[in-house]
Amino acid sequence: MVVIMLSVKLPLALQYQFMEIPLPQEFDFNQSLHFLKRSPKELLHQVEGDEVYKLISWNGEQILFKLRAKGQRLLVEFPISEPSAESKSQLKLYIVEWLDLDKDLKPFYRMAEGDPFLSNLVKKYYGYRIVGQPDLYESLIWAVIGQQINLKFAYSLKQRFVEKFGKKLFFEGSEYYLFPDYHLVSNLCPDDLLNIQFSKQKARYAIGISQAFVAGNISKEMVSKLTLSEAKEKLMKIKGVGNWTANYALMKTFRYPDAFPLEDAGLHNALKQLMKLDRKPTLDEIRMVFENYKGWEAYATLYLWRSL
Repeated sequence: MVVIMLSVKLPLALQYQFMEIPLPQEFDFNQSLHFLKRSPKELLHQVEGDEVYKLISWNGEQILFKLRAKGQRLLVEFPISEPSAESKSQLKLYIVEWLDLDKDLKPFYRMAEGDPFLSNLVKKYYGYRIVGQPDLYESLIWAVIGQQINLKFAYSLKQRFVEKFGKKLFFEGSEYYLFPDYHLVSNLCPDDLLNIQFSKQKARYAIGISQAFVAGNISKEMVSKLTLSEAKEKLMKIKGVGNWTANYALMKTFRYPDAFPLEDAGLHNALKQLMKLDRKPTLDEIRMVFENYKGWEAYATLYLWRSL
């Protein structure tokens, strides 16, 4: 067990520090909450009513924060203690990335207005944005975990992985987790992951990706400077990262609007229903549908997923 438990109990006076983040008009916090509540096995955030609790680490400082929406702004509260000014600035950037707050969705909505598949979806789920994973390492490992298994089992594997190898903060009866550090995972042997039901292949991939980060062969900063095609090519040089995994990470971490996870099973199921087919659509049929979504493939995928 490599979990570090921190038990914190501080005066109530410190529990009311907060900051505000303005929200774009095309944003619905309830849609984000719907996504964040997908699985009771999720350990990296907690949803309580209309509030979200999350623990992050910045420059060695662990920050527990709580989010809630109030009108056209997000209120960010600090239940334990107020972080430094620099950390608050970085946290604001993190939240903007995490909830996709800086993307102008007006062009996407205009494009979707007359589309046979998207027009009703964008009306029904207006304000839904990509709830991302600002940490590229987390994004890649989660994508590898989810390869060729159903979502329920993927969350079970992720839960075991985070519980076993992630750091944990204990506060007022609740546990808040950080995603495992790649330095730690890089030193594991496959049996450590086989013991929590990773397949041999997933274990090798997870350790290999971790070692690539340690060696400096890949990093978020490095990929952020590349075009979509260059970034995809860079990611796919890592063992275990194929086209779907690369596109997923580029969509969730960098929010490339044109990242296109063509092979995604959920996307296939959504189009099967909307196209009223008695079989899954072929890849060519999916490409044909997405010809209408050029430049917005990731957001079209997002709303098609939401239809499920």
